[in-house]
Amino acid sequence: MILPEKQLLTALVITYNEEQNIKSVLDHLAFADEIIVVDSFSTDKTFEIASSIPRVKIVQRIFDNFASQRNYALSHASHSWILFVDADERLTPELQNEISFVIQQKNSASAYFVRRNFMFEGKKLRFSGWQTDKIIRLFKKENAFYNHEKIVHEKLVVSGKTQKLKNKLTHYSYSNFEDYKQKMIFYGQLKAQEEFLKNTQPNFFHFYIRPVYQFANQYLLRLGFLDGKKGIIICYLNALSVSVRFQKLKKLQSEN
Repeated sequence: MILPEKQLLTALVITYNEEQNIKSVLDHLAFADEIIVVDSFSTDKTFEIASSIPRVKIVQRIFDNFASQRNYALSHASHSWILFVDADERLTPELQNEISFVIQQKNSASAYFVRRNFMFEGKKLRFSGWQTDKIIRLFKKENAFYNHEKIVHEKLVVSGKTQKLKNKLTHYSYSNFEDYKQKMIFYGQLKAQEEFLKNTQPNFFHFYIRPVYQFANQYLLRLGFLDGKKGIIICYLNALSVSVRFQKLKKLQSEN
């Protein structure tokens, strides 16, 4: 009897100044057969910490956008199955076991969505639009690539069927107000580049209505008010990102 070939797993992480997260996330990825970190020339101790961990391969590349950085990371993967996580995400033992089981199945999908628990200063945020948050984190390399036109909140283009894993990722995105604010501003600036390439012409609607709608949608329609003060903060900062996007877009157009 010929046993089926064991499917091997490559875990990928892209980083920039993640010294507070890098050891923990790599510990959670120790079950993978290969671990690769693509670092954007961090100015803190991210590179040194990652380099000190056995079995971790770390390469450096100047950051241009998230899609390009992720596709570059994919090019270094030796195995078909890819687990791509962010430095602020953590896998429960149950999720690790589910991933290890799923990739060995003959009828496995090409890609798997994973739902996420959004953590606000160490505690789960239950509403504010995050209650349905899910993202593809597990997929076959030969069946997927990141869309180069989506340079932030990048989209994985998948050939084949997708399914959803049962267990959730833990997403420690919000540690404090200032860090998350800077993250949202950075995302807004990258989204402005997307809008610029689409030749979006910003007007009153983009500058004023869109940010207000973003806040109202998450705070009222997505029940952010049930998260109390946390909901106000998250909804405000996400609306700020939208505002930054179109202000930056206006600046890009004036410069060009």
